Amino acid sequence: MKEIDPFSLITGSSANQLEKLNACNQYTKKFGLVLSEQQALQLLTDRKDSLTEQGRVEFGEGILPKLIYAFCDSPYIYEDNYVDTIGALQDIFYLYKNEALDELTDDELIEYMREEFNGDCQGSVEFLEDTSLEKFAREVREGTRRFIGRYRNEEDEK
Repeated sequence: MKEIDPFSLITGSSANQLEKLNACNQYTKKFGLVLSEQQALQLLTDRKDSLTEQGRVEFGEGILPKLIYAFCDSPYIYEDNYVDTIGALQDIFYLYKNEALDELTDDELIEYMREEFNGDCQGSVEFLEDTSLEKFAREVREGTRRFIGRYRNEEDEK
């Protein structure tokens, strides 16, 4: 992990984002997961890089707190892989928001990611990215709505 200068990130909304990540620790510590300030700064740096790489702009607190809350109770995430896994999930999230042509809400994509990660993927970020989400995005692009919100169960029943 590269060394981060905390003052390079702490400006306006970045300070607020860091505060929100630190607040997540109150909830995640019951699962044995706590971000140090350095780790939180690393995730914020990774967020900036991922947004740039995917050509995306994000307003507000960003997706990190939602990812942390959604995945912190996963049986496949523990202290040693916590930061790396959340960082990878963040990258995958932005990639597949683009791949699904923004047809999904953030919550719908996170819900699907969580189900697959804890299910068929058995905690494999690589399987999630290369197999589960690739198929998912392809079906969304083709107009299949069975994965999306209220349509999820309707299509499965047909």
